[in-house]
Amino acid sequence: MGPHFHIPYALPTVLLALAVLLKLPTFVRAWRNPEVRATTVLLVCATCVLVVVTPVNIERLNAWTGIPNFASPWAYSFLTASGATGLAMITRWREPPSERRSRGIRRIHWAYGGVVAGLWMTFFLASVPEPRVYDLDTYYAGTPWMREHILLYLGAHAVTGIVATRMLRQWSPTVTDRWVKSGVVFLLAGFAAGLVFDAAKLTAVSARWCGADWDVLSTRIAPPFALLQASLVAVGFIVPQAGPALRNAVRDQREYLRLRPLWRALRVLAPAAAPARFGFWVPLDLRVMQRQQRIHDALRLLAPHFRHDVHERALAAARAAHGEARARDLAGAVALRDAIDGYAAGVPAPATERSPGIGTDISDHIGTISLALYRRRALAALGRRVTSTESGLNAHAQ
Repeated sequence: MGPHFHIPYALPTVLLALAVLLKLPTFVRAWRNPEVRATTVLLVCATCVLVVVTPVNIERLNAWTGIPNFASPWAYSFLTASGATGLAMITRWREPPSERRSRGIRRIHWAYGGVVAGLWMTFFLASVPEPRVYDLDTYYAGTPWMREHILLYLGAHAVTGIVATRMLRQWSPTVTDRWVKSGVVFLLAGFAAGLVFDAAKLTAVSARWCGADWDVLSTRIAPPFALLQASLVAVGFIVPQAGPALRNAVRDQREYLRLRPLWRALRVLAPAAAPARFGFWVPLDLRVMQRQQRIHDALRLLAPHFRHDVHERALAAARAAHGEARARDLAGAVALRDAIDGYAAGVPAPATERSPGIGTDISDHIGTISLALYRRRALAALGRRVTSTESGLNAHAQ
């Protein structure tokens, strides 16, 4: 195959590299977690495979080291390592923690570690003086030790695909989590693509042994399936972890923004203590907790100025025009605004209206009450009705 034939290595390589970068913060925070470590190693190995097998990088690595075809053991070692990591992760997903599971994972690591050692040993025992960028496997298919080198990586890769596919097919019917189920589908598709790669490569190598030239299977047909496998397997392992994380991030972001109007309205209250300042990189769930805590602290400071009669009148007026839930939220927003005005003016609620704290009908619904603050027209109309009612009550009392 000539160098004019172009395979789009760049796109999957960039996607995998981006996945590694996105995974790094999680790895730094939770590197002790075996699944986080395994996912990171898998993504790094898959990225390294694609980087090394890019034709221009094969030529560069061979030139930098001065060793013809030195990219071969590097690429095949990373490919083998990613296969071992993939099988170990599937084992972790399928089985609960146990000594049996740990033993199985150790066996996988030892077996594939032996394959990697064999790849380097056979490469240095082989005589491969002619650099081959595109057709290494078929060109040296009959060369002593290089033949074993090629069969070793293809055999390990094929075993990985067969074992992983069998494990996933057995496990798939029992999976109920939709994110894990999606990951299994991607993994099955990825390992199936890998088996097509193995079949094409082995057929081309076998043809060389028989004196035929079917190199096109190795040079043109197989590589796209290798790229497809790398991409699908990476997505398959990322989705079960990234999916719930993304869902939680969307939920936390929605809650963080939902609390913003109430948080801003309550900022006029002096905090009970110096607030902790979180940086931009602090996880969003912690910032949500901080915002919730500041709101609840402010509500405690606001309690002496909260007038329950204002809240009751606002609730009664809101029920006449809205459903129960919306009426509760609007009434809570009106009562809190009244209490904030009282706090700013330094006027506490009448002694008969004071209570140890603001009730749960306010504190348990801070999110929806915060959203009600966006309904300015409805709040203004409700506030006017409450004020007119209060004026009427005062006139009647006089």
